[in-house]
Amino acid sequence: MQDCIFCKIIDHKIPSTIVFENKDMIVINDIAPKAPIHYLIMPKKHIKDVQSITKEDADVLSGMFYIAQEISKKNEKAADFKLVINSGYNAGQRVFHLHMHMLAGKMISASEI
Repeated sequence: MQDCIFCKIIDHKIPSTIVFENKDMIVINDIAPKAPIHYLIMPKKHIKDVQSITKEDADVLSGMFYIAQEISKKNEKAADFKLVINSGYNAGQRVFHLHMHMLAGKMISASEI
């Protein structure tokens, strides 16, 4: 998607602090963190939101959760974490490229996200 800011980050056209990257996923620091650790886990494949997921995207979704698990194993400060996916504008989604917030380092209430 030409106008998608996350696609531009994935293509390295917009700078970002990359925490992890492989052929299918990228993890970056959130630019407006709500916790000491606030990562955005996103597939490189452009999927607008949860409602746009297809059966063929099952590996993408499991990959997002697996990466969160791997990050938590490698970072003691992220051993306990919260995962949040906003899907749709009224749910708080502002960038329409599927992504998961990984928050750690302090207790976060739903109203703070």
